[in-house]
Amino acid sequence: MASSSERSQKKPFVGYFEWFVHSEVIGSILLLACTVIALVWANSPWAGVYDDLLHTYIGVGWNDHIFKLSLHHWINDGLMVIFFFVVGLEIKRELVVGELSSFDKASLPVAAALGGMVVPALFFVALNYGGDGARGWGIPMATDIAFALGVLAIFGKRVPLGLKVFLTALAIADDLGAVAVIALFYTEKIHVGALAVAVVFLALLYPVVRLRVKRRGIVLALMVVVWLAVFASGVHATIAGILLAMVIPVRPALSLKQFILDAEAFLDRAKNRIQSGSCIVTDREQLDAVEAIHVRAGDALPAGLMLEHVLHPVQVWVILPLFALANAGVALGGNVGEILASPLALGIIAGLVVGKPLGIILMSWMVVRSGKGRLPEGVTWAQVAGAGCLAGIGFTMSLFVSDLAFDNEVLITAAKIGILAASLSSGIIGYVVLSKALPRAE
Repeated sequence: MASSSERSQKKPFVGYFEWFVHSEVIGSILLLACTVIALVWANSPWAGVYDDLLHTYIGVGWNDHIFKLSLHHWINDGLMVIFFFVVGLEIKRELVVGELSSFDKASLPVAAALGGMVVPALFFVALNYGGDGARGWGIPMATDIAFALGVLAIFGKRVPLGLKVFLTALAIADDLGAVAVIALFYTEKIHVGALAVAVVFLALLYPVVRLRVKRRGIVLALMVVVWLAVFASGVHATIAGILLAMVIPVRPALSLKQFILDAEAFLDRAKNRIQSGSCIVTDREQLDAVEAIHVRAGDALPAGLMLEHVLHPVQVWVILPLFALANAGVALGGNVGEILASPLALGIIAGLVVGKPLGIILMSWMVVRSGKGRLPEGVTWAQVAGAGCLAGIGFTMSLFVSDLAFDNEVLITAAKIGILAASLSSGIIGYVVLSKALPRAE
């Protein structure tokens, strides 16, 4: 057991990547549990309760104005904004200081993500061109990073770090592409006035965040106004999360060198006051010195990373499980086989199960062959194939896009059944491939 001195030496931002993966693993377990609960509930004698709960309207009213949304919409258009905000923070971090911050680092995962989006879409279009489900071409383009990393974590130390980084960077680049697809192709009508309001308040938020205004109420109020304006603009409200993340700095306001110099100066002042024997509560100079160190420490920590640490557990342990509970409840009935044989479901299954790994392997091979990129150290092509199969677990983003693509309940049900079948198949195939491709445990 670690001693108290050892525990005190642990720092919250050490081993960030390991913490990120660990939180995704726990989140994937909750996500799976809520998916099963939703499916059982929607096909039980209490299915009516499930449906009534999702269609319960909640909101506020003032004078003659009423703002109400169903519980389902509050989850998909409200809570999922936080999910997209965290996704946006992850994307910005990777673009600025992470695995996508330079051409050499980004070329392989970005090319793999591009192949993993285009090829599945082509598979889907080939089976649905001109049909009722044609609008769902964006559904098989997404990767669920929580489930993918959850399956990968089963293998423990057998997984090379490079493979974890590759799959994570690929999924984040994939998220960026999925967000662009949602914004460009699944927006019916744009109200320019409301969008202009969102831009104005986003512009106001930028200096407020950069100047590190301490009044959190002001920052939160500006964020809520941006969300409401985007919601009213016709662009899906969750895009507000991405836009808000883009104004959050991922580099610290104060360099580590300057922080050390400032902290040493304030510590010297505090040491000089110790001789007086006075209490910090009554000694203003001691209090000012400690408070100044506290403020400088805040300036030396990247705001984006701090927000990720606060919100990421909320996202993977609360928001995504609630999303699964609200969206995975599909009434299967007795015609599951017929639904799975429909062009819509087949297009999704073919896209995620076959198109995803094929596109990822093909584009990765082309980049490595051209000399513009190389496989991470210790990673083999068989392992890339296994990771590509895991990327076929679309789930969260795929379910999200299916609700945007269709307003016909029959099509939505077929899409969700196809997503569940494809994600389960991709997870199993990925596990089998990696069990053979990864080195044996010592």
